[in-house]
Amino acid sequence: MLKLYEFAVSGNAHKIRLMLSLLGLEYKGIAVNGSEKQHKSAEFLAMNPFGQVPVLVDGDLCLRDSNAILVYLARQYGDAHWLPDEPAAMAQVMAWLATAANELAWGPSRLRVHYQFGREINVAESGQITTHLLPILEAQLAKSDWLALGHLTIADIAIYPYIALAPEGKIDLSVYPAIIAWLRRIQALPGYVGMPGMWQG
Repeated sequence: MLKLYEFAVSGNAHKIRLMLSLLGLEYKGIAVNGSEKQHKSAEFLAMNPFGQVPVLVDGDLCLRDSNAILVYLARQYGDAHWLPDEPAAMAQVMAWLATAANELAWGPSRLRVHYQFGREINVAESGQITTHLLPILEAQLAKSDWLALGHLTIADIAIYPYIALAPEGKIDLSVYPAIIAWLRRIQALPGYVGMPGMWQG
């Protein structure tokens, strides 16, 4: 059975829980104790030397990084629409995975860990990144129901959690109607699972 090592409050872990549920895959969730620094233990570092969740174990395969895990699940267990083989289409999806690892992580995600968990960050810098990112998302979603290719892909799953959790970073999503409509579409998907703190409308 698939095993997912996770923090309950991690948006990156949530994207894997969501993908597993949308694919109808059974898995065993294994809570990593962050307060006791379990993710920095020798045992955990043997799975992921960066000491970060999520980690997915599938038989003898051990994978780190939420976006890499999405790629694996899409290709191993999903249909082609999640991550197409055609180069141009694949590139469009991968561009949004890069956005998840960069602008989304440095903007909305960092604001959340600051306001929700008290981590010291450069608030002005993360706010500026967020202010640049959200209108780009809004413009894309005003043209299309989904971020890439006109249909649901792992691009949407990669971006979704930290946008849905944006209110915990004191980000007002009400001024972005296309983003709100996209959140509603994802939350209406069969097999959708949420987590505390996510936008609901």
